[in-house]
Amino acid sequence: MSDRAGLGRRLIQLYAGLSLYGVSSALLVAAGLGLEPWGVLHQGIARRTGLTIGVVSIIVGALVLLLWIPLRQRPGLGTVSNVFVIGLAMDGTLTLVPDARSLAVRIPLLLAGILLNGAATGLYIAARFGPGPRDGLMTGLHRRTGRSIRLTRTVVEVAVVVTGFALGGTIGVGTVLYAVAIGPLAQLFLRVFAVPRASAGSTVVAGPTPERAILPG
Repeated sequence: MSDRAGLGRRLIQLYAGLSLYGVSSALLVAAGLGLEPWGVLHQGIARRTGLTIGVVSIIVGALVLLLWIPLRQRPGLGTVSNVFVIGLAMDGTLTLVPDARSLAVRIPLLLAGILLNGAATGLYIAARFGPGPRDGLMTGLHRRTGRSIRLTRTVVEVAVVVTGFALGGTIGVGTVLYAVAIGPLAQLFLRVFAVPRASAGSTVVAGPTPERAILPG
Protein backbone atom coordinates (compact mmCIF):
# COMPACT_ATOMS: atom_id res chain seq x y z
CA MET A 1 0.00 0.00 0.00
CA SER A 2 1.44 3.43 -0.97
CA ASP A 3 1.96 6.10 1.67
CA ARG A 4 -0.79 8.26 0.15
CA ALA A 5 -3.29 5.40 -0.05
CA GLY A 6 -2.40 4.32 3.48
CA LEU A 7 -2.92 7.85 4.81
CA GLY A 8 -6.25 8.12 3.01
CA ARG A 9 -7.46 4.86 4.52
CA ARG A 10 -6.34 5.91 7.97
CA LEU A 11 -8.17 9.24 7.75
CA ILE A 12 -11.35 7.45 6.67
CA GLN A 13 -10.98 5.02 9.56
CA LEU A 14 -10.35 7.85 12.00
CA TYR A 15 -13.48 9.83 11.20
CA ALA A 16 -15.66 6.79 10.58
CA GLY A 17 -14.57 5.39 13.94
CA LEU A 18 -15.18 8.64 15.82
CA SER A 19 -18.57 9.14 14.20
CA LEU A 20 -19.65 5.57 14.92
CA TYR A 21 -18.43 5.92 18.49
CA GLY A 22 -20.78 8.87 18.91
CA VAL A 23 -23.62 6.87 17.35
CA SER A 24 -22.94 3.90 19.64
CA SER A 25 -22.89 6.11 22.73
CA ALA A 26 -26.22 7.60 21.67
CA LEU A 27 -27.71 4.10 21.35
CA LEU A 28 -26.62 3.34 24.92
CA VAL A 29 -28.33 6.53 26.10
CA ALA A 30 -31.49 5.65 24.19
CA ALA A 31 -31.52 2.15 25.69
CA GLY A 32 -31.52 3.60 29.20
CA LEU A 33 -30.03 0.46 30.74
CA GLY A 34 -26.67 1.87 31.81
CA LEU A 35 -23.86 3.81 30.15
CA GLU A 36 -20.12 3.43 29.79
CA PRO A 37 -18.12 5.14 32.62
CA TRP A 38 -17.52 8.52 30.96
CA GLY A 39 -21.05 8.44 29.55
CA VAL A 40 -22.40 8.26 33.11
CA LEU A 41 -20.50 11.44 33.95
CA HIS A 42 -21.57 13.21 30.77
CA GLN A 43 -25.23 12.34 31.32
CA GLY A 44 -25.09 13.42 34.96
CA ILE A 45 -23.63 16.81 34.04
CA ALA A 46 -26.12 17.20 31.19
CA ARG A 47 -29.04 16.59 33.54
CA ARG A 48 -27.72 19.16 36.01
CA THR A 49 -26.89 21.86 33.47
CA GLY A 50 -29.54 21.45 30.78
CA LEU A 51 -26.87 21.07 28.11
CA THR A 52 -27.07 18.22 25.63
CA ILE A 53 -24.97 15.18 26.45
CA GLY A 54 -22.97 15.68 23.25
CA VAL A 55 -22.06 19.25 24.20
CA VAL A 56 -21.06 18.06 27.67
CA SER A 57 -18.87 15.39 26.06
CA ILE A 58 -17.10 18.08 24.04
CA ILE A 59 -16.57 20.33 27.07
CA VAL A 60 -15.29 17.48 29.26
CA GLY A 61 -13.01 16.26 26.46
CA ALA A 62 -11.52 19.75 26.09
CA LEU A 63 -10.98 20.07 29.86
CA VAL A 64 -9.34 16.65 30.04
CA LEU A 65 -7.09 17.64 27.15
CA LEU A 66 -5.86 20.60 29.21
CA LEU A 67 -4.69 18.10 31.84
CA TRP A 68 -2.29 16.74 29.22
CA ILE A 69 -0.13 19.86 29.64
CA PRO A 70 1.33 19.03 33.08
CA LEU A 71 1.50 15.35 32.06
CA ARG A 72 3.57 16.32 28.98
CA GLN A 73 1.36 14.39 26.59
CA ARG A 74 1.45 15.12 22.85
CA PRO A 75 -1.95 15.27 21.11
CA GLY A 76 -2.42 14.06 17.56
CA LEU A 77 -5.03 14.74 14.91
CA GLY A 78 -7.16 11.96 16.36
CA THR A 79 -6.97 13.49 19.83
CA VAL A 80 -8.34 16.86 18.79
CA SER A 81 -10.90 15.34 16.42
CA ASN A 82 -12.09 13.06 19.21
CA VAL A 83 -13.15 16.05 21.31
CA PHE A 84 -15.58 17.36 18.71
CA VAL A 85 -16.67 14.56 16.39
CA ILE A 86 -17.98 12.13 19.01
CA GLY A 87 -20.13 14.74 20.75
CA LEU A 88 -21.59 16.04 17.49
CA ALA A 89 -22.37 12.53 16.23
CA MET A 90 -23.94 11.67 19.56
CA ASP A 91 -26.32 14.62 19.61
CA GLY A 92 -27.18 14.12 15.94
CA THR A 93 -28.07 10.48 16.52
CA LEU A 94 -30.19 11.23 19.61
CA THR A 95 -32.34 13.61 17.58
CA LEU A 96 -33.15 10.75 15.18
CA VAL A 97 -33.64 7.84 17.58
CA PRO A 98 -37.20 7.71 18.99
CA ASP A 99 -37.85 7.19 22.69
CA ALA A 100 -37.63 3.51 23.61
CA ARG A 101 -39.95 2.35 26.39
CA SER A 102 -40.23 -1.39 25.79
CA LEU A 103 -37.45 -3.77 26.85
CA ALA A 104 -37.99 -5.51 23.52
CA VAL A 105 -36.55 -2.36 21.94
CA ARG A 106 -34.16 -1.20 24.65
CA ILE A 107 -32.21 -4.47 24.94
CA PRO A 108 -31.39 -4.64 21.19
CA LEU A 109 -30.38 -0.96 21.34
CA LEU A 110 -28.03 -1.75 24.22
CA LEU A 111 -26.46 -4.74 22.47
CA ALA A 112 -26.14 -2.85 19.18
CA GLY A 113 -24.54 0.09 21.01
CA ILE A 114 -21.91 -2.10 22.71
CA LEU A 115 -21.07 -4.02 19.53
CA LEU A 116 -20.87 -0.84 17.45
CA ASN A 117 -18.74 0.79 20.15
CA GLY A 118 -16.25 -2.06 19.91
CA ALA A 119 -16.08 -1.72 16.12
CA ALA A 120 -15.74 2.06 16.36
CA THR A 121 -12.93 1.71 18.89
CA GLY A 122 -11.07 -0.68 16.62
CA LEU A 123 -11.47 1.66 13.64
CA TYR A 124 -10.33 4.72 15.51
CA ILE A 125 -7.35 3.25 17.35
CA ALA A 126 -6.10 1.27 14.33
CA ALA A 127 -5.90 4.56 12.39
CA ARG A 128 -2.97 5.58 14.66
CA PHE A 129 -3.61 9.31 14.89
CA GLY A 130 -3.10 9.59 18.63
CA PRO A 131 -5.18 8.53 21.66
CA GLY A 132 -8.40 10.16 22.79
CA PRO A 133 -8.18 12.77 25.58
CA ARG A 134 -9.42 10.39 28.27
CA ASP A 135 -7.12 7.52 27.26
CA GLY A 136 -4.20 9.93 27.08
CA LEU A 137 -4.97 11.10 30.60
CA MET A 138 -4.69 7.53 31.88
CA THR A 139 -1.47 6.74 30.05
CA GLY A 140 -0.02 10.10 31.10
CA LEU A 141 -0.78 9.32 34.75
CA HIS A 142 0.78 5.89 34.23
CA ARG A 143 4.03 7.42 32.99
CA ARG A 144 4.17 10.17 35.62
CA THR A 145 3.29 8.02 38.64
CA GLY A 146 4.81 4.70 37.64
CA ARG A 147 1.55 2.94 38.45
CA SER A 148 0.12 0.37 36.06
CA ILE A 149 -2.32 1.40 33.34
CA ARG A 150 -4.82 -1.03 34.83
CA LEU A 151 -4.65 0.73 38.20
CA THR A 152 -4.74 4.28 36.86
CA ARG A 153 -7.63 3.42 34.56
CA THR A 154 -9.57 1.76 37.36
CA VAL A 155 -9.08 4.68 39.73
CA VAL A 156 -10.05 7.28 37.13
CA GLU A 157 -13.10 5.39 35.85
CA VAL A 158 -14.40 4.55 39.32
CA ALA A 159 -14.14 8.23 40.24
CA VAL A 160 -15.89 9.17 36.99
CA VAL A 161 -18.74 6.68 37.51
CA VAL A 162 -19.30 7.64 41.15
CA THR A 163 -19.35 11.36 40.29
CA GLY A 164 -21.63 10.83 37.31
CA PHE A 165 -24.04 8.66 39.30
CA ALA A 166 -24.18 11.27 42.08
CA LEU A 167 -25.12 13.85 39.44
CA GLY A 168 -27.89 11.67 38.01
CA GLY A 169 -26.13 9.56 35.37
CA THR A 170 -27.48 6.09 34.59
CA ILE A 171 -25.77 2.97 35.93
CA GLY A 172 -27.25 -0.44 35.17
CA VAL A 173 -26.80 -3.80 33.55
CA GLY A 174 -25.51 -2.01 30.45
CA THR A 175 -22.64 -0.52 32.44
CA VAL A 176 -21.54 -3.96 33.61
CA LEU A 177 -22.03 -5.60 30.21
CA TYR A 178 -20.06 -2.81 28.55
CA ALA A 179 -17.18 -3.20 31.01
CA VAL A 180 -17.00 -6.95 30.38
CA ALA A 181 -17.42 -6.88 26.59
CA ILE A 182 -15.63 -3.80 25.35
CA GLY A 183 -12.05 -5.05 25.83
CA PRO A 184 -12.44 -8.28 23.81
CA LEU A 185 -14.55 -6.52 21.17
CA ALA A 186 -12.05 -3.70 20.73
CA GLN A 187 -9.12 -6.12 20.46
CA LEU A 188 -11.02 -8.15 17.85
CA PHE A 189 -11.79 -5.12 15.72
CA LEU A 190 -8.27 -3.75 16.13
CA ARG A 191 -7.05 -6.84 14.27
CA VAL A 192 -9.82 -6.56 11.67
CA PHE A 193 -9.09 -2.89 10.88
CA ALA A 194 -5.30 -2.89 11.30
CA VAL A 195 -3.58 -0.69 8.72
CA PRO A 196 -0.13 -1.80 7.47
CA ARG A 197 2.56 0.64 8.54
CA ALA A 198 4.28 2.62 5.81
CA SER A 199 8.06 2.62 5.61
CA ALA A 200 8.19 6.26 6.70
CA GLY A 201 6.03 7.49 9.58
CA SER A 202 3.38 10.11 9.04
CA THR A 203 4.07 13.52 10.52
CA VAL A 204 0.49 13.92 11.78
CA VAL A 205 0.73 10.99 14.16
CA ALA A 206 1.42 11.92 17.78
CA GLY A 207 3.07 8.60 18.52
CA PRO A 208 2.20 4.98 19.23
CA THR A 209 -1.37 4.49 20.35
CA PRO A 210 -1.74 2.97 23.82
CA GLU A 211 -3.75 -0.11 22.85
CA ARG A 212 -3.75 -1.36 26.44
CA ALA A 213 -5.72 1.75 27.42
CA ILE A 214 -8.55 1.19 24.95
CA LEU A 215 -11.30 3.47 24.80
CA PRO A 216 -11.39 6.57 22.64
CA GLY A 217 -13.78 8.07 25.05
